[in-house]
Amino acid sequence: MVEREFWREAGQAGLLGVSVPAEYGGAGGDFRHDLVVFEQVQRKEVSGFGASLHNGIVTPYIVAHGTEEQKQRWLPGLSNGELIAAVAMSEPAVGSDLQNLKTTALRDGNGYKVNGAKTFISSGQLANLIVVAAKTDPSARAKGVSLMVVETDKAEGFRRGRKLKKLGNDAADTSELFFDDVWVPSENLLGLDEGQGFRQLMTELPRERLVIAYQAMTMIELALEKTLEYVKDRKVFGQSILEFQNTQFKLADLKTEAAAAKTFVNFCVAQLFEGKLDTTQASMAKLLTTELQGKVIDQCLQFHGGYGYMEEFAISRMYRDSRISRIYGGSNEIMRMLIARSL
Repeated sequence: MVEREFWREAGQAGLLGVSVPAEYGGAGGDFRHDLVVFEQVQRKEVSGFGASLHNGIVTPYIVAHGTEEQKQRWLPGLSNGELIAAVAMSEPAVGSDLQNLKTTALRDGNGYKVNGAKTFISSGQLANLIVVAAKTDPSARAKGVSLMVVETDKAEGFRRGRKLKKLGNDAADTSELFFDDVWVPSENLLGLDEGQGFRQLMTELPRERLVIAYQAMTMIELALEKTLEYVKDRKVFGQSILEFQNTQFKLADLKTEAAAAKTFVNFCVAQLFEGKLDTTQASMAKLLTTELQGKVIDQCLQFHGGYGYMEEFAISRMYRDSRISRIYGGSNEIMRMLIARSL
């Protein structure tokens, strides 16, 4: 697991809060600078470092929906590594069905008491600033959801469960979280208006899915690069694997599909900057790239033969790590449903 000190060093190196405005302690860049960080984390195999979650998903909630006081309070720490961010949506009983959350945040004096359980929470073991989706009105569906910012160092009744054992991404501290009468001051309600959580989440989800698509695209390109190196060097039956026509044709197909997918992802990045990226486009980007990611990495592993099955080879780790991309951020079945609504 990535240690806490690593996050502080990352903050000092300018790798956190890249797109946070300078007046709040960030680097004053934009989403494209974040994408460079995400790509290099993957290319350098800095396994378990949740920069994409921290920079690209959670911190933007504060930037976009926080009050001026909330931005002044939290963004400097998110930029220098003192605060590690997580978002707690998924629950054991309801998955990511946000309208039917069981976690509640009910009024208690000048604050709220949060009760419930969350699971599959990335950075759950280390995060000390967690955006928690909870029902401030349990009788309502979407309009009853609010986002509570829980500062764990001050939260009595907050417990971390297991660091979950997973198929891949072993160093990522995916965890269970428990909230037992955790009192949160009213000033920690994101945006200070109850019932805005579902809208806030839906507003930010297209970017989250674009982040996943971009990461999938990076892994596709990396898998093809490493595989091309391998098939050029590896000799069988007196010639390199690349000299076989089967290898050439299959890699030609994969390279073509990857180039087409990258073009669409870049288009979506441009759409995001113009404020035009919608749910359908983001869903298509995630669906297209993560399905292709599985296809490409499976074939690349095949080209490695027996060595591809060995953990010391990068393609083996990619094979395990990539499987989650078709599940998190909304499963690809949900992506298909969202796209179908636009037909």
